[in-house]
Amino acid sequence: MAITGRAVLLVALGVVPVLLVPEVTTVVAWAVAVALVLTADTLLAASPTAIEVERATAGAVRRGERAESTLTLTNTGRRGLRGVVRDAWQPTAGADNNRHRLRITVDEAQRVRTTLRPRRRGDLYADQVTIRAYGPLGLAARQASREVPGVIRVLPEFSSRRHLPSRLARLREMDGRTAVNVRGQGTEFDSLREYVVGDDVRAIDWRATARRQEVVVRTWRPERDRRVLLVLDLSRLSAARLGEAPRLDAGIETCLLMAALATKAGDRVDLIAVDDGVRARVRGTHGAAVMPAMADGLSQVTPALVEPDWPQITQAVRDTLSQRALVVVITGLEAGAAESGLLPTVATIARDHQVIVASATDPDAAALLLSRETSADVFDAAAAERGDLERDALAGRLRRTGAEVVERDPESLPPGVADTYLALKAAGRL
Repeated sequence: MAITGRAVLLVALGVVPVLLVPEVTTVVAWAVAVALVLTADTLLAASPTAIEVERATAGAVRRGERAESTLTLTNTGRRGLRGVVRDAWQPTAGADNNRHRLRITVDEAQRVRTTLRPRRRGDLYADQVTIRAYGPLGLAARQASREVPGVIRVLPEFSSRRHLPSRLARLREMDGRTAVNVRGQGTEFDSLREYVVGDDVRAIDWRATARRQEVVVRTWRPERDRRVLLVLDLSRLSAARLGEAPRLDAGIETCLLMAALATKAGDRVDLIAVDDGVRARVRGTHGAAVMPAMADGLSQVTPALVEPDWPQITQAVRDTLSQRALVVVITGLEAGAAESGLLPTVATIARDHQVIVASATDPDAAALLLSRETSADVFDAAAAERGDLERDALAGRLRRTGAEVVERDPESLPPGVADTYLALKAAGRL
């Protein structure tokens, strides 16, 4: 039984007879009368267990977007029900207004909708559904809770998709679908045209020039059906907070933008997410199925406070790739952690593949470098400067292995990696 504010008011009204007849029997009589009224009101309330409940939810939604949980309640009892239903979810599901008033007659069905605004990736589960049925006087209520399973899968936000149109325009230029063609070697032959000032002399086709008696150059377009492997580090480096979000979020955005761009370029995209083992894998998908599979696979990954197993990562790359490909390693550049495994891994992979090492940097580090007001600020600035120097030295050693290194703040990392991919494609290095 649950009591309402009306019951509290009824108890408070007992002050009047007690003041008029200040005796113990008056207090006892009023308490018994209140208890009898509350009991009668409870017994006359409809049974909440007679309400059948069915749930319907959206299968998947992006983080931050609006979703709905719909409950269908059917009164199979012998009395009409007036009350409240509570549709409980995990706190990160964002079900703020989850209490709904009910008035259901016998054999009637009613639907209530709870708006969800998820704040975390992954699977979010519904908690119990609680129904409270008030009596005719509204003094007391009968209440029951039951399990009505429900789950929604929260996909990554993919806020970096705003960078996709401009990169696709550059890709169309490279691919010869506009008036601009790629000059240079290492790409797929497209056509012949007259030489203009600024063309690479190595692109001159001397046989065609002799036949036409004018200088003719070859134009090229990027080769298609290349392999792109995204390696996402889920170790402790991915758990570092960069601004308001962990480093992993910037890595996920980078993976999604690269998958969308490379798929449009006609390349095959695979993903492995690793820490001390392979935690997620997306491979064997093509065309329109790539992005849903990528978003679904990345929705479940979380940082783990362990060291990355770089030898296992090297073996996973070898098992995934059988031909030359672009391998994008998304991790954090820290001199102490990276020297123990990242450098040998990148050097090994770079012997057979083109490698990009991508790392999101702390956007607050620049502010530390500028602050000199107190002695503590000076020490913080010195530590930040030392960290920058160590990362620069590590990046230089990685570049000497033949890898490209992209370091950006979390917002700029996805377009920065995409630009590097397009530059490598234009240069025929994939």
